[in-house]
Amino acid sequence: MKNTRLLALLLALTLAGCAEVMQIAQQTLEGDAPLTQTEIVGGLKEALITGTNKSVDILGATDGYYKDELVKILLPPEADIIVDNIGKVPGGEKLLDDVLLTINRAAEDAAKEAAPIFVNSIKSMTINDAVGILKGTDNAATTYLHKTTYNQLFELYRPKIKTSVEKELVGGVSTKESWDTLVGKWNQVAGSFLGQTAGLKTVDTQLEDYLTTKALDGVFLKIAAEEKLIREDPAARVTSLLKKVFGSLDS
Repeated sequence: MKNTRLLALLLALTLAGCAEVMQIAQQTLEGDAPLTQTEIVGGLKEALITGTNKSVDILGATDGYYKDELVKILLPPEADIIVDNIGKVPGGEKLLDDVLLTINRAAEDAAKEAAPIFVNSIKSMTINDAVGILKGTDNAATTYLHKTTYNQLFELYRPKIKTSVEKELVGGVSTKESWDTLVGKWNQVAGSFLGQTAGLKTVDTQLEDYLTTKALDGVFLKIAAEEKLIREDPAARVTSLLKKVFGSLDS
């Protein structure tokens, strides 16, 4: 019974305001006690935990970043000159492909560690926080999570990224080694007399900071997409599906 009630709340809370949830509950539970604010907040927390877990699970899977063009991590903007002129470096195109793959693998590896940070923030949510989210915009929950977790997430996430980029992957080569090799070869060409004559510039980017930022951008993008999907579910879900869920309480 308790689990069914939570599932019902999960669906209702993402599609209606606090007062509307209370009205639906009172009309359909047929004499059962009205939902309390504590239960409402508990249902919202359950929804957010489910959404964040799903997001990081997707990103933490193999190719979660690499084959999703919305979150795939490319080289830093400072390295555009490398991408545009990579053909001038012997074996450069394959090396570039290898670096992009290992960078995204590092982010996928680190994504597995993000869920507990979100859960801790969600569990500390107040009633006022919950009501603000329910009455807020399509990304109100995502904005709340970004505000309450980003700094801590960055500080805890960066070392995991660093560990990931230093970990040996396929072929015994780490992401950091691939990046250093790519940048080293490019800077050697760019710093030469011919490179300077051609106007090429060397690259100096802190890879771990860049990867951490891009990896977190991907996480929040996925969470925002999950929140928007739930909030904008078709009207049929409000009627048929919600009635079915609440009706199951009778059996």
